[in-house]
Amino acid sequence: MTLAWYGHLKLQENGVSNNWPLIGVIAFSWMIAFFEYCCQVPANRLGFVENGGPFNLIQLKVIQECISLAVFCIIANIMFQGTHLHWNHILAFFLIICAVYLVFMK
Repeated sequence: MTLAWYGHLKLQENGVSNNWPLIGVIAFSWMIAFFEYCCQVPANRLGFVENGGPFNLIQLKVIQECISLAVFCIIANIMFQGTHLHWNHILAFFLIICAVYLVFMK
């Protein structure tokens, strides 16, 4: 979703999508997001405890958020070279990792 949500900004920055109507940008983003949904939905279905998986609903969501933020940082630093992580961003990620730990704590 990160690429779908923010990739069009890079296209606009490069002049590729400057003249696209908003509905065109939305359709382009949904085409990118479709692949992620094709991976995420089966992963949630297989991982959910009521379907035989090891994770409850809250655990699945916290894992997804943690992965999404990690991917966002990578894509933001690759696509938008001027984006830098500061100490408060690092602290925020540490706290998200703490949230993952707390969610899995028995």
